[in-house]
Amino acid sequence: MLQTGEKRAMFGSRLGVIFATVGSAVGLGNIWRFPYMLGSNGGAAFLLVYLLCTLLLGLPVMVAEFYIGRHSKRNAAGAFRVIAPGTKWFVIGYNGVLAAFLILGFYSVIAGWTLEYVFQAASGSLGAKSAADFGLEFSNFSSGIFRPLLWTFLFIGVTHYIITTGVKNGIERSSKLLMPMLFIILIILCIRSLTLPGAMAGIDFLFKPDFGKLNSSVLLSAMGQAFFSLSVGMGCLITYSSYFSDKTNLQRTAFEVTVIDTVVAVLAGIMIFPAVFNFGIEPTAGVELVFITLPNVFGKMPLGNLWSCIFFLLLAVAALTSTISLHEVATAYLHEERHITRKRAAWYVSSGVTLLAVLSSLSFGVMKGFTIFGLTFFDFLDYITAKLMLPFGGMLICILVGWYIDKRALKSELTNKGTVLFYFFVSYRFLLKYIVPVAIGLIFLNELGLINFLKGSL
Repeated sequence: MLQTGEKRAMFGSRLGVIFATVGSAVGLGNIWRFPYMLGSNGGAAFLLVYLLCTLLLGLPVMVAEFYIGRHSKRNAAGAFRVIAPGTKWFVIGYNGVLAAFLILGFYSVIAGWTLEYVFQAASGSLGAKSAADFGLEFSNFSSGIFRPLLWTFLFIGVTHYIITTGVKNGIERSSKLLMPMLFIILIILCIRSLTLPGAMAGIDFLFKPDFGKLNSSVLLSAMGQAFFSLSVGMGCLITYSSYFSDKTNLQRTAFEVTVIDTVVAVLAGIMIFPAVFNFGIEPTAGVELVFITLPNVFGKMPLGNLWSCIFFLLLAVAALTSTISLHEVATAYLHEERHITRKRAAWYVSSGVTLLAVLSSLSFGVMKGFTIFGLTFFDFLDYITAKLMLPFGGMLICILVGWYIDKRALKSELTNKGTVLFYFFVSYRFLLKYIVPVAIGLIFLNELGLINFLKGSL
């Protein structure tokens, strides 16, 4: 609970609601992970399945999280004590808070890398080099001690400052600046990519589906990307929606956020694939696509350092909007549930995240030999959050809202007490009760490798 006499913060405008929530969803998952996943799963066929999964599976979960946050007016952990008092459902909330905290512990390292590459591009260090040179430089940088940690600390510091200035003056104000900046940069890079010779090969790969490439693996990958991209199951959407006013149209907000998030992902594909195909690069590269392959691509263009600088600035902005939302999940929990001031709560979170980030960064170098269940510290945090905690949280949220919450109470909240129409409420609840939990369960089994294991044993 809040301290005596303290009013709970709220977003000040509808635009602030949209920008902040879109910022929570949009991140490196859209600009790096989505093109990589699309490239690895056959291009346009994956895109089509991804769009369907986002609409039919991701959107219902987002609406459910909006219901939990706005109805409870509490942080991700406290929300479940409000909507399901005296039960064990609060475990979902603690799962979300811990997941957000752990994700921030390794996500901040990648975010710091983007600042290093902004600096290198701006200083002219990313000139024309071979792919092998870019690969060697990235390996030397990421396995180092001082430089990666310096940029990671800087990124955590910027995130910390925004969080301490509050919901309206910090999160909302920064979102109104960062999100338009992100779109402007992304559109500029898309235009530049489309003007390259042979750009249509990349566009064909992105938009002309080859349905012969559709299989169960592509379907499961698309479902997983839809949930990852929308940031469901990690407490961000519950926390942000708790700052919504009672007049906020939850259905429209969820739809608009989903559409904008998807548009960013598609624009990222338009930005990357024409350039990749123009220079004969494989579209299936993972982390190399961003930090090795694309610098190599930009280096072959006129004004290559300029385009590299703009691109990595885009990545940094996308990463910052996500680190803000992840930090807020843990900060709001400590502030409201542990009854400490917001600034002190932010310091506790930043200090803990810094410790995790140090261990994550060093796991690429001096701590590479230290493993947990065969995984480096960085990979371990990634594994337990993306493959275990997020699917677990998302599935339980669907079961809670679909089966436990009274349908009249749910409809009342989602229609603002009957003032907003919900034409497909019956279909929505059916999806939430039956379809989405099964889909998340399949993602869960696939991420653990159990589906391939069962196939192999048959």
